[in-house]
Amino acid sequence: MPRSVATVIYLIASAFALTHDARGDLREYDLTIAERTINIAGVERQALTINGSVPGPTLFFTEGDDAVIRVHNTLDVSTSLHWHGILLPNAQDGVPMLTTPPIEPGTTFAYHFPILHAGTYWYHSHSGLQEQRGMYGAIVIAPRATAAAPVATIREEVLVLSDWTDEDPVDVMHTLMRGSNWYATRKGSLPTILGALSQGALTAYWQREWSRMAPMDLSDVAYDAFLINGQPRVAMQGTPGERVRLRIVNASASTYFYVQFAGGTMQIIAADGLDVAPIELPRVLMAIGETYDAIITIPSTGAWEFRATAHDGSGSASAFLGEGDEQRAPDVPRADNYSMTGMLKSGMESSGAMTMSADDGRPPPPYRMLRSTTATPFPDAAPRRELTLRLTGNMERYLWSINGLTINQESTIPVREGEVLRFILINDTMMHHPMHLHGHFFRVVGDQGDYSPLKHTVDVPPMGRRVIEFEANAYGDWMFHCHLLYHMELGMGRVVTYAGADHTPSLEQTMENKPFLVVDATVLSNMTTGEARVMMGLDDFAVEWQTGYKPNSDFEYNGVWSHWFDANFSTRLGTRFSDQQKETVTAFTGFDYRLPLLITARIEIDSEGDGRFGASKTFDLATRWSLVTDCSYDTTSKWDWSVGLEYQLTKQFSIVTMYDNEYGFGAGLRLQF
Repeated sequence: MPRSVATVIYLIASAFALTHDARGDLREYDLTIAERTINIAGVERQALTINGSVPGPTLFFTEGDDAVIRVHNTLDVSTSLHWHGILLPNAQDGVPMLTTPPIEPGTTFAYHFPILHAGTYWYHSHSGLQEQRGMYGAIVIAPRATAAAPVATIREEVLVLSDWTDEDPVDVMHTLMRGSNWYATRKGSLPTILGALSQGALTAYWQREWSRMAPMDLSDVAYDAFLINGQPRVAMQGTPGERVRLRIVNASASTYFYVQFAGGTMQIIAADGLDVAPIELPRVLMAIGETYDAIITIPSTGAWEFRATAHDGSGSASAFLGEGDEQRAPDVPRADNYSMTGMLKSGMESSGAMTMSADDGRPPPPYRMLRSTTATPFPDAAPRRELTLRLTGNMERYLWSINGLTINQESTIPVREGEVLRFILINDTMMHHPMHLHGHFFRVVGDQGDYSPLKHTVDVPPMGRRVIEFEANAYGDWMFHCHLLYHMELGMGRVVTYAGADHTPSLEQTMENKPFLVVDATVLSNMTTGEARVMMGLDDFAVEWQTGYKPNSDFEYNGVWSHWFDANFSTRLGTRFSDQQKETVTAFTGFDYRLPLLITARIEIDSEGDGRFGASKTFDLATRWSLVTDCSYDTTSKWDWSVGLEYQLTKQFSIVTMYDNEYGFGAGLRLQF
């Protein structure tokens, strides 16, 4: 069936049902997108607001309503809004170019869709990095009451969790793309040799490096604040003995949160908007994009803390319910970034290799305990298909992919209407990935059998796996992607399409293949060395230099094109001008290969038949302190080697002292931007 016909039929059927149901109302909202100066972390910054606030207003509906949401764009760039977790016509999903036209500057777009199901959901921009600047808000859909099933009344509070950086998100992206470890350094989460020694984990540290495994990174970015409803700290009403339903939304760009209540356990009653059998939990890990509904009881007089702690322990946000002396929630233990068990336990738990103890201070998401209140199997007669999707990428290059290919390299997963598709999600990286499917709910296959929970977002832990399955019952093009904003922007996604294997969907341009300049220059008292390169996806175009200041000092200048294949291998092709080649220009080719212990080996041969063989490694000694080593053998100039000590002052500047066997001892600055 053609896509446009299917969409028209869906809209006509929905409109007919709503028009002929007296309980369905037309619910309209006007949302204005505007830039505004705000101060969250002590510095005035420009945010993108919805109706003047961060987050935007909570949108309230009742199951059966007809939603009309007019979005007015006052920005000087296009924008969009996606309705996260809502089942709706494909043309209203809000992914610019793919499903819905971008909302251009100075224009208004009216979203119009039926409200088909109750629950806690949210909305956010799906354009570039706008979500990080404040474009998100909650959606609350009340169930439709009937005489047979009246809606229970209990006071509710909506808690929208998010992260905030005073940096421009584009600058954040560039910092990540150039492989900087500044954010981990700033948070104190970068594994170091002295840190491993102090924790008795030196053997584990070297085992990880020997296996060429990058350190586990629970969050890419060092944030300036974590927020609940737009503030690091909020106060809410509450009386002793009162039961309150918390509708919790993780609307962050790249932060998982542990949530907990100081007054006791939380009774989880819904996940991703849909009811689950109630379970009592003291602490819940929420992936980005997930929602949970929890009932708490305020125990006595006082202000009782609901705390959302960043997964990496770098900060938290608090909501206090009630009045009086503050009653604090217990601290979440910091992650163990050194032992292999500590790094991989969430992955082992997801694959059934180990079971987390009930009193573990850092529990995984509670998927194994979530049980749907109704049976969720798909029809036995439906055709079934299984796909293995490996989540791939690395921090050094900061490109993220599925099965080794970004969405721009392989854009679609074709599905056939009516089939049941099972995804086996295998995480080959050392980061968590919250995978979100638009337009569908999927079963998280696990311990609950026929009562497996239905969700729209699921965490896939480092080196772990999840199995999900869904029925292909919503014709169109639907995004399936990692909800870490910077991962999605740099390639970790696909389009689930009903239009056939030859269909090429329209996608908004991302930063993956946009060129940007990276400069890494060390200027010492005796010499200078460095590179300036333009990065474009998997390719670099660079100018490299090394020269002394004294007359007749050795010098070398290279123009290089390099192509990155994976974290361990890249090729080089270029030209070289140096005094070692009698001041003539020679061509060369070669490759870089990462050895055990994260040593980078380089082999090159030039057009004169001369070879060069080198190795380099940076030893992270302590927070901000590094030992930088480099050694090479050239069949023309023989041995060159250097060793230096670096102290990182800021994201851009480091103090460096270095001894080079050609230039001697020097001290100065390293500049990176």
